[in-house]
Amino acid sequence: MTPDHPQPPHIPEPTGAPATTTSAATPTTPAPAPAAPGGSRATDGQRATDGHRAPVLHHRVDGPPDAPVLLLGPSLGTSLAVWDAQTAALARHHRVVRWDLPGHGGTPAGVLPTAPGATTVADLADLVLALADRLGAERFGYAGISLGGAVGAHLAVHHPERITGLALVCSSARFGAPEAWRERAALVRTEGTEPLAAATATRWFTPGFATTPTAGRLLADLRAADPDGYAACCDALAAHDLRDALGRITAPTLVVAGRADPATPPAHSRELADGIPDAGLLELAGAAHLAPAERPQAVLTALLDHFGAPSGDDGDGGRHARGMAVRREVLGDAHVDRAVARTTALTADFQDYITRCAWGEIWTRPGLDRRTRSCITLTALVAHGHLEELALHVRAALRNGLTPEDIGEVLLHSAVYCGVPAANAAFATAQRVLAEDTTG
Repeated sequence: MTPDHPQPPHIPEPTGAPATTTSAATPTTPAPAPAAPGGSRATDGQRATDGHRAPVLHHRVDGPPDAPVLLLGPSLGTSLAVWDAQTAALARHHRVVRWDLPGHGGTPAGVLPTAPGATTVADLADLVLALADRLGAERFGYAGISLGGAVGAHLAVHHPERITGLALVCSSARFGAPEAWRERAALVRTEGTEPLAAATATRWFTPGFATTPTAGRLLADLRAADPDGYAACCDALAAHDLRDALGRITAPTLVVAGRADPATPPAHSRELADGIPDAGLLELAGAAHLAPAERPQAVLTALLDHFGAPSGDDGDGGRHARGMAVRREVLGDAHVDRAVARTTALTADFQDYITRCAWGEIWTRPGLDRRTRSCITLTALVAHGHLEELALHVRAALRNGLTPEDIGEVLLHSAVYCGVPAANAAFATAQRVLAEDTTG
């Protein structure tokens, strides 16, 4: 994600990234990881691999090997982890390929020349095509955030025969004045990405989301980015201007905007949607620049609909898989693993029921975001005095973006409608859980 569209002040605005560390001085290239359950595999990029082969972007593949391919491109300053919230559900219907920009995540900066001004969006697009070729993907869907979106738009203009569908998330046909990007590149080449970190949070996230663990992980990737690779991507953004070519995009296109995005404001998305024939436009309230992180379910629903995998009824197996993914995201792997391990012949049907119905049907509905669902769940548990379950959902509420102060407000509100004794017990439970969370 790129905090595209830098602002006037002295230092060009930053952008953040998820938590995959790469050494700026000596990028590491671990051996490819074995396939994970469900067909997931990570592969590292290298400058010159396999004899005469072109450099390969670090990437991760999830989903059935024979499913339609869907490439997911990241924003400046982030790694492929920026798509974590959408990957499991998308991978039920697609072979999902996430990749890292040069100098980000697992891709070394040296996959492209890093001299000032040497890198363009076309160079990045060539690397993505090389990756698709390596994976045997002659045609593929493509979704990208910010700079990742610019790469997708370039591919749709210049290689239309390869693109089956396109989604541009918080992106732009032109990311502001070139000079601001060149200034940012120069700053990062001399001082690294740390000077960008403070301003990035206000561009990537709304104030209520900026202090969440998810935001912290994304900002950690910005700090871990290789300065040369990051600066090269700034050079690519400086030279990018696709405004006059938007009419040449023929792939079915969805444009997604965050209404609170200061990096690529909604006007940029409207320009894309107006310029691309028959493009759809979705504007998300409560989202800044990294909408897939801040409004994960809304972005997921839009992508599933756009790329031909409706999020509606896909049978008990599909609801169970969808529910298990969300259950793990909300409650944490450790809790879910314990629950699964304790399953017996007596409880198996109940475990299946709550996974399919509570998590696969209700928690996955797009009408409410997870923060709101956490508030409702906490209140209901207070009302019925289910304190053990309340403790579990206090932890879940923190994962869903609520702060301890938010949780306190929910419990205070519940005192009016559920009774003071119930709220008193709830505050004691929440205080214990929050103290445990603080002390580790």
